[in-house]
Amino acid sequence: MKKKLVSLLTVSVMTLSMLAGCTSGSAPAESTPDNTEKTEQTDANAGAEQTAEAVVESVGNADLADKKVGVCIYQFSDNFMTLFRNELETYLVSQGFSKDNIKIVDGANDQATQTNQISSFITEGVDVLIINPVNSSSAATITDMVVDANIPLVYINREPDADEEARWADNNWNVTYVGCDARQSGTMQGEIIVDLGLETVDLNGDGKVQYIMIEGDPENVDAQYRTEFSVKALTDAGWEVDCLDDQVGNWDQATAQQLVANALSAHPETEVVFCNNDAMALGALQSIDAAGRKVGEDIFLVGVDALTEALEDVIAGTMTGTVFNDHISQSHSAADAAIAYITGATNEHYIGCDYVKVTSDNAQSTLDSLK
Repeated sequence: MKKKLVSLLTVSVMTLSMLAGCTSGSAPAESTPDNTEKTEQTDANAGAEQTAEAVVESVGNADLADKKVGVCIYQFSDNFMTLFRNELETYLVSQGFSKDNIKIVDGANDQATQTNQISSFITEGVDVLIINPVNSSSAATITDMVVDANIPLVYINREPDADEEARWADNNWNVTYVGCDARQSGTMQGEIIVDLGLETVDLNGDGKVQYIMIEGDPENVDAQYRTEFSVKALTDAGWEVDCLDDQVGNWDQATAQQLVANALSAHPETEVVFCNNDAMALGALQSIDAAGRKVGEDIFLVGVDALTEALEDVIAGTMTGTVFNDHISQSHSAADAAIAYITGATNEHYIGCDYVKVTSDNAQSTLDSLK
């Protein structure tokens, strides 16, 4: 399957400026993201086909105002997806769509609800669907529904599995996925900790790193990969690790706050807290503060997404680091892919992008770029 990188569009300069379960013992056999098929073919395939953004440029001022776009978001209360959907709508309007013809619905983290919403969009006769699935495992069912209705489909943020993506290529369907490889984000989380040095992180001097893990939705591939690869980065560096607790926070700040409070009470020897996203990291920070601990001195904390509040904490030293999940380039590329389908062009079936590691060195420039 051909792969390509997401174009950075209006944030290309920004990105260039920023470039200046429990496991223990040995690392898993799976290769790191740098060696995966998704990344290794990128350069070889660059320019092989007309890109979605080039199609958008060629469309120019073509009339898209009468085209209907249906957007399904797994849950409106998710901080990252709020940024994503707002940017997506703004960009679609800027490209010529009527705001009245862009309908964005909240799946309320319930797959049955979202499936009904997709059925309603099909009945309404939308011209394209952009879907952030509640459950990635439901992608095959969703794809069949949408393809049978002869409506092009753009998946975002939550990647279907490899077998599902292979079906799109095998059948030459107008279906694509836009998003980043979560293995990279997990690896970057671990690298932020490794870069501190074992002598800094191993606070009790026992030669191991004691950590707790707060996962997102366990069915979500992003949660699975971030959980695995954050720890893998430590073991790949030759560090021994000791998982003290691994809990499911479902991407929620309040849930993570309680889970971390319990974990720190039961395991005061905790040296690192890994959170699959920043919302949960912010909840973890509340419990770290309540426990009388101080990030950077007697505990370390990392998240993913580079939410504004998290970036401010990294700048202040109250969070060790995060990983920038570029909602701007991803939402723009999802819209570009939708426009390509609407205007009769095609997309590659996987449109990828890169995360950016964020520490105190580049947190301010990252925050400035988002304003």
